[in-house]
Amino acid sequence: MLRLAQVDTRGMSCPQPVLMTKKALEVNSAEVTVLVDSKTAKSNVERYLNLTGYTINTIELDTKTHTFEISAKKQ
Repeated sequence: MLRLAQVDTRGMSCPQPVLMTKKALEVNSAEVTVLVDSKTAKSNVERYLNLTGYTINTIELDTKTHTFEISAKKQ
């Protein structure tokens, strides 16, 4: 059964957000939502998801803290 993976990587520096996203997707998930709080982590997670075949939708939740919610679904 496929399920939605939710990953909160706020406060973590790279490569931790990418590694946590990868680990969450290894648990048989077709969709993932990742919270990040840096533009670098946002870019790296988006790049990883693109390379692994996911369609991405990113929303900036807070412009002051650069908090983003990255939602991805397997194509």
